[in-house]
Amino acid sequence: MRHAWIARRVQDSVPTQLRYARAGVTTEEMEYVARREKVTPELVRDEVARGRLVVPANVAHPNLEPMGIGVALSCKVNANIGNSAVTGDAQGELDKLGVCLKYGADTVMDLSTGGNIDGIRKALIDHSPVPLGTVPIYQAVQETRSVAKLTADDLLGMIEHQAKQGVDYMTLHAGVLRAFLPLVQHRVTGIVSRGGSLMAQWMIEHGAENPLYARWDDVLSICARYDVTISAGDGLRPGCLADASDAAQFAELKVLGELTKRAWARDVQVMIEGPGHVPFDQIEMNVKKEMELCHEAPFYVLGPLVTDIAPGYDHITSAIGATMAGTAGAAMLCYVTPKEHLGLPTAEDVRQGLIAYKIAAHAADVARHRPGARDRDDALSRARYAFDWKEQFRLALDPDRAREYHDETLPDEYFKSAEFCAMCGPKFCSMHLNRVVEGYNADQEARRALPVLTPSPDAGK
Repeated sequence: MRHAWIARRVQDSVPTQLRYARAGVTTEEMEYVARREKVTPELVRDEVARGRLVVPANVAHPNLEPMGIGVALSCKVNANIGNSAVTGDAQGELDKLGVCLKYGADTVMDLSTGGNIDGIRKALIDHSPVPLGTVPIYQAVQETRSVAKLTADDLLGMIEHQAKQGVDYMTLHAGVLRAFLPLVQHRVTGIVSRGGSLMAQWMIEHGAENPLYARWDDVLSICARYDVTISAGDGLRPGCLADASDAAQFAELKVLGELTKRAWARDVQVMIEGPGHVPFDQIEMNVKKEMELCHEAPFYVLGPLVTDIAPGYDHITSAIGATMAGTAGAAMLCYVTPKEHLGLPTAEDVRQGLIAYKIAAHAADVARHRPGARDRDDALSRARYAFDWKEQFRLALDPDRAREYHDETLPDEYFKSAEFCAMCGPKFCSMHLNRVVEGYNADQEARRALPVLTPSPDAGK
């Protein structure tokens, strides 16, 4: 299905949300975002015009349901999927996309590096109503077979190719400059970003500056034609706590701020990617520094992971940091699955990572006192006190898991609907016992409401 608003925008030479917003035009995409977020269309338009909110909406993505990403809206969650040279096919990635959509991913990134990348991406775009992101250098290197053979024209050609396919936003590691490479020498884990390391290798192999930086104006021309939002990649992000908040990371961030202003001058939307692995006490500082150096462009963070000692549980270590980042002002959180550092995620890993991050984003919305953010919590709490199990499950972020855990230790349907669960049973359920407290308090209130009778002066005569 091709939405009417896309048909109208595709006629323009620069069909970007930023250009319209600056002209005072509230697009249908902005109105859609406003309804979704329960804010005014004017707020969305003004935040887009300011550069503090992006609406990734490629005119070649026909079935897109527009999504707003910015600090003025609810905190968003991205889910990474994609095959590798070792495993993964189109159907497997579509299965993962289905899990992403079921459990509420706001955007999805296809990070495929194996075979049939075009076929996988086409299938994902055709089936995804949420914005789809990519990292073009992955496919560019995969098709040329080596970084040494990859030319600047090849890379720009791949950016345009993916834009024509309908990719809504792209991670471009344009801030990794030759001058910054010596800054990573002291690091424990060096350059951990795949795109960042490929860019570093390209500069060494070719003896030239980062082609994305050198030809930034050409990149902007492509993005402006299709309204591709740039996700300015943090190629020098820290890959462990020991490397966090160092000179390399912040040197790149400063360049991303300069490139953001140049993009805005061409009416191209931008968000900024962030770390990585960061000690908990440094997360807020990192968010504030991005806002300062990148002029409040939306911050899109990976994690951050707050400890390095939990392989297999990094969806938890990173969700802790993500909650802090979202509370401090990050606009979107990139999920981490239990397979981080260990292997390619399965559909079940996607589910676990996504739920962990939906929890983090929601907790950040509650902490920032966003209007209505706590409504669902309060409704679930009332259902819990009323032993309305069906309503509890309906309101849960993962209804299937909640129902499964509740039912698995109860013997039959009678017990599954009873006013207790297997944790306490009927005799020790605090909420069931609290009915006695309720009755006592009601009795006391009734007694206090009775009229006080004053004896007559003649009483007893």
